[in-house]
Amino acid sequence: MMRIFVAGGSGRVATELIKDLIADGNTVVAGARHEDHIIKLNNVKPVHMDLHASMDDLAKLMKGSDAVYFTAGSRGKDLLQTDAFGAVKTMQAAKKLGIERYIMLSSIFALQPDMWHIDGLDQILDYTIAKYFADNYLVNQSGLKYTILQPTNLTEEEGTDKISLDVTGVTSNPIPDVAKTLAEIPKHDNTIGKVIMMNSGDTPIDAALASVK
Repeated sequence: MMRIFVAGGSGRVATELIKDLIADGNTVVAGARHEDHIIKLNNVKPVHMDLHASMDDLAKLMKGSDAVYFTAGSRGKDLLQTDAFGAVKTMQAAKKLGIERYIMLSSIFALQPDMWHIDGLDQILDYTIAKYFADNYLVNQSGLKYTILQPTNLTEEEGTDKISLDVTGVTSNPIPDVAKTLAEIPKHDNTIGKVIMMNSGDTPIDAALASVK
């Protein structure tokens, strides 16, 4: 099993993700600005992480990891330093440390500016732009074995363990399904180098990921 670093480890998705990663036998180092809010489980080590810190300081927290998840978000309060450049610094730290596998939690259509003014996205334009710059760096400049997951609106509903990768507009995803999809991604090498859009659907998560080409 792997030692996994989760950036943004106190968030709603991260909390469910950490549960799934631990259930699969992994160990987790979870970084957050408020590390006391990170879920308390065996094999989870909470660490203080400030995405305003230098890349070298972030690398010290990530050292020894086999993979990195970026699930951090400022909820619109610190888009440049957290959602955009904070993410980039974790990519640079991973590259410096030789951690190849990097999984980004992004947002639907973040790499498609022509979609940003559709209903449901026009209200979060600045956030989507921040994710655009982070995703674009990951794809084109990081040199990492990345996967970007772009869900639609997150909802606090019970998970179904079923999703769809056929996304044409802004719908919704239960948070547990997003977390489970993130947790399953490293088991599918076919997801490396892919940007995956998802919403609620009828396909079991494992089968949906296996179908990614």
